[in-house]
Amino acid sequence: MTDNLEYNTEREHLIIPEYGRHMQKMINHAKTQETKEERNKVAKAIISVMGNMQPHLRDVPDFQHKLWDQLFIMANFELDVDSPYEKPTKEVFEERPAPLHYPQNFPKYRFYGNNIKTMIDVANTWEEGELKEALKFTIANHMKKCFLNWNKDTVQDAVIFNHLYELSNGKIDLKGTDEDLSNAASLLRTRGKYSSKSTASKKTYQKKSTNNRQRKRY
Repeated sequence: MTDNLEYNTEREHLIIPEYGRHMQKMINHAKTQETKEERNKVAKAIISVMGNMQPHLRDVPDFQHKLWDQLFIMANFELDVDSPYEKPTKEVFEERPAPLHYPQNFPKYRFYGNNIKTMIDVANTWEEGELKEALKFTIANHMKKCFLNWNKDTVQDAVIFNHLYELSNGKIDLKGTDEDLSNAASLLRTRGKYSSKSTASKKTYQKKSTNNRQRKRY
């Protein structure tokens, strides 16, 4: 009896393990059929079983197309049957996709981030008016906050205005404005408030856990 035992290390490699070994055996059996009519009959039965194994995908568009493609893949593209869809080829399946080029941006002031440049470009497309003026100061305040996150010391508004002028290619000029940006304390207050709250809640949880451990249980 032990002579008939099969180990997975000795069995055939499963191309798509999600369908199991019995499905792979059914596909191998379909490949051994002599006539194309018999192979078509077995292939349709296999597709039906594959669909029953994934009922949650029945309403997904092109679900049947996906099943037929998986059938040919598990058959190692050696199954000669009539498919209602275009048959995939082994060459296309094994072809390596083109490498995805990650956008490399090397801004001069990295501590501002790439989103600041996007915001500045959007602001340049707006018409002059109160909304654009408010957006300019919103961007400048955000730049000041980013600067303070990178450098804990205070920064003068003139420095932010010069950087904004440079990043906007001279289209946003706040150098001669009389309005001041938000002070450093107010810009960093939000972050401190949330961090202190999380620290306090953590201490409260630890205190409750300690009390529970000291309580007697009967």
